[in-house]
Amino acid sequence: MSIKNRTWEIVEAAKPGDLASKAFDCSILGLIFLNVLAVIAASVASIQKQYGHFLYAFEIISVVVFSFEYILRLWSCTSDKEHYSNSIKGRIRFAINPMALIDLAAILPFYLPFIGIDLRFIRALRLMRIVRVAKVGRYSTSLQMMKRVIVSKKEELLLTTYVLVLLLVVSACIMYHFENPAQPEAFPDIPSTMWWSVVTLTTVSYGDICPITPIGKFIASIMAILGIGMFALPTGILGAGFVEEISTNKTKAARCPHCGKDL
Repeated sequence: MSIKNRTWEIVEAAKPGDLASKAFDCSILGLIFLNVLAVIAASVASIQKQYGHFLYAFEIISVVVFSFEYILRLWSCTSDKEHYSNSIKGRIRFAINPMALIDLAAILPFYLPFIGIDLRFIRALRLMRIVRVAKVGRYSTSLQMMKRVIVSKKEELLLTTYVLVLLLVVSACIMYHFENPAQPEAFPDIPSTMWWSVVTLTTVSYGDICPITPIGKFIASIMAILGIGMFALPTGILGAGFVEEISTNKTKAARCPHCGKDL
């Protein structure tokens, strides 16, 4: 086996019995969690003041490791003849893969200050280091199952999202129509009224904007009840999807791996 092929096997999710790949996965996973802890710790002023230089040194080491990992993946991806066989087009296809983009986003903020981008923008962009958490998905079987459930139920989820957005717009328009004459400072326009719609439909209801007219209170009551139902719909859809996925996995486990017959 060539070095490139072996490298691809190691950097991809570990296969049963491949200790080198398993060790690589565990090491990267541990480094991801340590980076998340470092980002959280750096946000505390006292910790940043006392241990800031250690955190920065750890950041440099982490970026070097993640950069090397990304380069190895990009170099060895052509070993996957089914998806990335072409040396140029295959690597481009791999680079625009969602997981590869997440890998790139995990290291890119560190290099951006050296190409002259506005520092105020960089301070906000460096918070993107938290996307290293998303790299966990490459190594987690549970998260992969969650991905399959979301993909299988995407039509239902899109439909509920559409209905929720529609309800948000309609409720904002109706509330603006009835409440604007009574309290124009609280409901000055429809976009501002959408804040009330969001906090009402999500049942948060901060209380900073409240209807005072009888019809407004009646509409708000209906919107609050509908909000509970609308957010219960995606929960039920995802719950049904997980039940189906677990049942499918149990069915597969009860079949012979060689002939496919039920055991």
